[in-house]
Formats: sequence, C-alpha cells, structure tokens
Amino acid sequence: MEMKKINAGKLRAIGYDPRERTLRVEFDDGSAIDYDAVGTEVWRKLSSAGSPWSYYRDNIEEDFTGRRGRAAVTTDKPALDREALMKAFGGDPDGA
Repeated sequence: MEMKKINAGKLRAIGYDPRERTLRVEFDDGSAIDYDAVGTEVWRKLSSAGSPWSYYRDNIEEDFTGRRGRAAVTTDKPALDREALMKAFGGDPDGA
C-alpha cells in the first residue's frame, strides 16, 4: 500500500488499498490503525480534505472498526541483511 505523507493534527501518513478496501492511518507517535471495509469515496474525501485530521475524527475514527499496529519504518538508507553483516564483520551467515 502506498502511503501519502501528511502533516495534519496527529496524522503523519494515510494510505488505501482499493482491492482490499483497507485504509491505513499512521500517527505522529508511531502507531497506526488499519480500517477494513472502507469505500473509495471515504478515501477520496480523506485524502483531499482541507483538514484531514477533522475528517478522520468525524467520519472514520468512530464509524469503522480498526486494528492497531505500528507505523511502517521508512528510511532513505538501504537495510542491511544478516548475511551482509556477517560478511562485513566476519563469521558464517549460516551459523556453522
């Protein structure tokens, strides 16, 4: 799911998967909530709202059931895998 970064109230990013009809809302504290059975019209209105935080509070927060989670970690630095670390610092990546 592609996330749209925003800075509105406590919201930091929003994303929508039209196939799954899932809305993901990420907050400034690093938490996230996924909402199921969200129609494209709700997503369209949220993503184009003049005040996304108000729209979220008034039309999503209480009207849909959400699952709490953690916001996706994003970084401009490439992730290092275990094998690359083992090669860089010596050792067998297979644990032998």
